[in-house]
Amino acid sequence: MIKSLPIRVRLTLWYSLAIAATMFSLGFVSLWMVHRAIDDLENEELQQRVRSVRRFVESRPEGESRAELRDAITAAYNVSHGNKWLQVIDEQGNWIYRSSHVAAVFPTLVLPQQAPKAGSYFTYTAESSSVRALIEPISIHGVRYTVQTGLTLNKTLAILSNLRIQLFLLITVGLLASSIGGHFMSRKALKPVAALAAEARRINDRNLDIRLPVPSAKDEISDLSHTLNQMLERIDKAFASVRTFTGNASHELRTPISLMRTEIEVALYRPRDSEEYRDVLGRLHEETLRMTSLVDNLLSLARADGGAETVVLVPVRVDDLFRQVTESWKDGMNRALLDFSTEIEEEDLALLGDRHLLPRLLSILLENASKYTPLGGSVKLCAASAGTRIVLSVADSGIGIDSRQKPRIFDRFYRVTQVGKHVPAGSGLGLALAKWIADRHGTELIVESEPGRGSRFSFSLQKTHLAVQPSRALDALHTESGAGSMLPSCQVH
Repeated sequence: MIKSLPIRVRLTLWYSLAIAATMFSLGFVSLWMVHRAIDDLENEELQQRVRSVRRFVESRPEGESRAELRDAITAAYNVSHGNKWLQVIDEQGNWIYRSSHVAAVFPTLVLPQQAPKAGSYFTYTAESSSVRALIEPISIHGVRYTVQTGLTLNKTLAILSNLRIQLFLLITVGLLASSIGGHFMSRKALKPVAALAAEARRINDRNLDIRLPVPSAKDEISDLSHTLNQMLERIDKAFASVRTFTGNASHELRTPISLMRTEIEVALYRPRDSEEYRDVLGRLHEETLRMTSLVDNLLSLARADGGAETVVLVPVRVDDLFRQVTESWKDGMNRALLDFSTEIEEEDLALLGDRHLLPRLLSILLENASKYTPLGGSVKLCAASAGTRIVLSVADSGIGIDSRQKPRIFDRFYRVTQVGKHVPAGSGLGLALAKWIADRHGTELIVESEPGRGSRFSFSLQKTHLAVQPSRALDALHTESGAGSMLPSCQVH
């Protein structure tokens, strides 16, 4: 029930409950302390009366008779104690003194030999009054007496009653005041949150560049503002990435579709011979292949972003991997008039990787090398052992990459350009997909390149044996770092 209430109301309730508990506790303790102090004062006064009787009797001669003592104490005490609760009895049960104020209502005194040595306090009612009494035995000149004295509690009870009423009123007023104050304090404390909420409601997909105000105070509200602004920045980048991805994908798909449409319309405009139709179909086939590659890359990146693409790490022989990739690219490299070679430093090398994604990663790097390497150049695929890891590299003698463009080469749809040089056809998605595959293998793509002197892309994977099981291999993958400074010597000439 309470959890469904607004935070402001909940804060006020908890604050009021805390204040109420504190004030009731203070009121109870204060009342108890006052009551205890009054009891101590009353007990002290009763003891003082007993001591007064003791001093008076001690001051009388030792051989004085009971009648003489009674006359003397009566003469002395009727003036000062006649209206007080006081009576004295000896050990034979004879009255020594009994004030006229209480003679008719005081109960019979306990004999000295029956009274507790330390005295006894008790309360009783007399003449509709509550009396606090002390009965205590004393021994003087070998004779024992019992003294009983008392105080009416009417004033004390009235004081305590008034104190209880005043404390109740004070607690009630204080509780109301604290509740009102707590309500305003909670409103003031939550005002920055309300301002953040109002500002956040203004933000939509068209103005994600807006940021929430950050209070100058270093408190929880400031941390919340910083956190929300960081979240907005991530959302803004994600939206920008989606918009860019959608726009670039639309542009990349529209170009081959437009070319295919134009080719088809021209071919259908008039009858043609078989050779012309064959040329048209050849160009359409090239555009189809290009569009198929683009769609495959788009789907792979979409699955990667959505977490649908999985990586299964198993032992993979490097020579089998290179053989598979080489067979796929040997003809393409020959058609591009490139010197394509492979080099494996050791025999029987095996690494941990995905059987389907690793060939694709190397194919992307080889495709990238073939596009940016002029006719007559060379491309080399290498594998070398570096400690507990195996470093795979693709090196080329191509145009190279300018240092200003290196940070962006893994961005989607970005393609390296050089002034005055033709930009090879492509979608700019290959290296982005290659980076994702490398990341999922727990490694990093390292780029070494200089304009006019070629490029080298390399990454390292955990070395293993073919008997290693995939589950254990996955644990071993994270025990080593990336390629770092252990790159093999894989150069082209």
